[in-house]
Amino acid sequence: MPTDAAAVLERMRRACLAGVALVSDRQPERLRVDNHAGTLPSIWLHTNPPRTGWIIVSVGTRDWCKLAYQFGHELGHVLCNSWQPDAKPRNPCQWIEEALVEAFSLRGLGLLADAWAHAPPFPNDAAFADSIRDYREKMIVNYRVALQGEGETASLRTWFESHEASLHVDGGVIAAAGAVYTMLDLLQSDATMIADMGALNRWPGRSGVPLHHYLNLWEKSCAELKAPGRLPVRLRNMLANRP
Repeated sequence: MPTDAAAVLERMRRACLAGVALVSDRQPERLRVDNHAGTLPSIWLHTNPPRTGWIIVSVGTRDWCKLAYQFGHELGHVLCNSWQPDAKPRNPCQWIEEALVEAFSLRGLGLLADAWAHAPPFPNDAAFADSIRDYREKMIVNYRVALQGEGETASLRTWFESHEASLHVDGGVIAAAGAVYTMLDLLQSDATMIADMGALNRWPGRSGVPLHHYLNLWEKSCAELKAPGRLPVRLRNMLANRP
């Protein structure tokens, strides 16, 4: 039922944005969510209606875990100002946004499970919280493995050094898998940093600029919006000022 799906989407929206300051001056006035079977989840870049963030999901009937996860990921892109017609992904820095919005959704799933257990949206459905937790944990394990595949001393820096060349060509979420676990740790350790995502992509070139320039522009954008500005600083330190 559409009303049931809407209830899950609203719960996930609240979970993802719990404790998050919305600082962007480019956020949409409303969201639209469509289910397109057989397609990839995405943001529909469009010109009409101009102030609506249009999210596409691809899920089966009552597949609430997948619906919440896909919506959370795409909502992260909206938060990062990637919903207007000029928001086509660009390398070499698109991987940062992809890893961040994936972590954003995983954080949201954890909070959704907690809320579901306490006050389920459907009668006698509190036990479904365990299914959400299992779904989330399987994804986290895969991302942990993607990072640890770089060795016992794996870090965001060592992963990036191994994949930098390929990330210049492909910055999608699969390519960025090794960075997701680190991003999740950052967002869960200090949720106030999520506000900094709202300062992304407010400059010409968006993610299509070199890494050091991207981080500089992000810090400047945070200052303009009075966002904390800690997230780009942490990433710069973790990447050791890579040029």
